[in-house]
Parts: sequence; C-alpha cells; structure tokens
Amino acid sequence: MDTAERVLAYGGGWLDRAGALRTDPTRLNALLTDPTSVVLPLWRDRCLVDGDGPVRLTAERASLVRSAAGETVFLGLDEDSTAVFAVDLSALTEQSAVEMAGATRAGDVRALVGRLAPDAAAIQAYARGLLHWHRQQRYCGTCGAPAVSGGGGHVRTCTGGECGRPLFPRIEPAIIVLVVAPDQPGVPERCLLARHEGAREDAYSTLAGFVEVGESLEDAVRREMAEEAGITVTDLAYQGSQAWPFPAGLMVGFRATAGSEEVRVDGVELLEARWFTRAELRERVAAGRPLGRVDSIDHQLLGEWLAEG
Repeated sequence: MDTAERVLAYGGGWLDRAGALRTDPTRLNALLTDPTSVVLPLWRDRCLVDGDGPVRLTAERASLVRSAAGETVFLGLDEDSTAVFAVDLSALTEQSAVEMAGATRAGDVRALVGRLAPDAAAIQAYARGLLHWHRQQRYCGTCGAPAVSGGGGHVRTCTGGECGRPLFPRIEPAIIVLVVAPDQPGVPERCLLARHEGAREDAYSTLAGFVEVGESLEDAVRREMAEEAGITVTDLAYQGSQAWPFPAGLMVGFRATAGSEEVRVDGVELLEARWFTRAELRERVAAGRPLGRVDSIDHQLLGEWLAEG
C-alpha cells in the first residue's frame, strides 16, 4: 500500500518549526515583538474562536494577549516566513480570555477539525499539546525544584543547583490495529472491532493500546491483541502514523491477520468484540453509525479496508 501521500488530521508538517531559532533569544524576541507575527491564544487546552474559526492575532491585539499570557511558545514559521507563536491564557477566566482575544468563545479543536484547513488544525493541535505540557511540567521530577521555560518553549530546565536537568515534552506512542480474519474459502473477509469500557452500546472501534518501555511497535501490537482480545496475530503491516496531542499521543496504525477467529475479551478494557463483514460495516454507516471519529486514524484504516472490497 502506498502511504506516502496520506495526510491525516493534525499532521501535514506545513509549518517550518525552525529549530535553530529556538536557541537564539535575541532573534526570537525580535520576532515576538514584530507586529506582523501571528499569536494563537489558547485557554485551558481550548482555542479561542470567532465566526471564522480560531483567532490569529497580530499587532496590538497580539501584544495585549502576550502581556497576560502565562506561557508563550514559538511554533515556527509559516509559508511566507511569518513567525507563529502560541500563548496560554489559562490563568484568566474563560470570559476574560475570550474578550481579550477578541473571540466569541473557547472551543475544542477536535470539534472544529472538520471545518478547518488541514494546516490550521495541525497548528492548533501542536499549540495545544505544547502548552498543555508546560502546565503539567512546572517542577523537576528528579529533585522537585521549579522548572523554567527556554528554547522558545520547547524545553524546561530544573532550577535546582545540583540538578539542572533539562526537561523535554514527552511523546506517548500507541498502536492502533485493524485485525482481519484468517482467509477461509467461500467466507467473506471480516475485520475485528470491539466495544471499549465506557463506550455507548453498539459503539465499536479498532483495537489500540500504549507502547510499553522496552517494547517495539510490533511487540506492542502482539501483546495488546493477546491481552485485550485473546488472539495471536501475524503479517503485521505498518499503515501510517498520526499526531495525537490530546495531550501527547502518537498513534501508529497497523493491519494484522488473526491466527484464529476465537476471541476472548479481557472484560476490563474491552467489553465485547466481534467480526464484521464489509457489508455489515456499510449497513452501519448507512444507518448513521460512523466508522470511528472522522479525525482519527482508525476511521482511515476502516475506510481503506472497505474500499478494497
């Protein structure tokens, strides 16, 4: 399968992250005070929105929100080399943040993604993940001393005299797998979907789980499928990856073939699992039951499998 051109929600890489600028505070400060630079304000993981989508502030309005921000991070340069920053207004009330930014409300980027251009959604998710990390990493996990921001907001440094440890944003990789049934002559192809703990009745999705320390992605696929559904899998094939900064995920998609059709759910993370034919999935779609969230890689995995039939 050719995955080179696939761009999933929250990805795309159109913004030049300009890593070399992060260590040049003089140039960063000049960009920050440049009236043409863009500032994206967020409030407690939510973007500030007007009628056209998330606000992009410049000039005096940008200067105003910067003065009230608890954290400012440099995101990079856009296609015309304009600097883009994100600021965190979480210390304010929601109403104060909305008014200061000239917005109408605060909104979750995941609720807006279908109405945003791919690059806009990617930048908003990037800003959300980075600012969330700053709020969670106030102190050094080794010595407990306060940590201060640096590197354009891409590193925090412990202020403990004998420690001084640099702290970087953590990424939490997870695998998400479309499992197909073993071939049987005369039997339609099927895939395995499960209902997870907390999901509504009749809500099925692909299987997924976090990668553990000392584990490859492929090892994680085999372990999670065995633990959650009691199946062994073979023919693992990488399908693509997706940035998932909610708050710090990286979703890595696979397809695999089950060793048998017998399924034993763990009853903890998975409440039930069953095999679906393509015809059954199409009936579910026609009845208004979508194939996962439209912004998630599992929607892509299922859509591609359906298209093959």
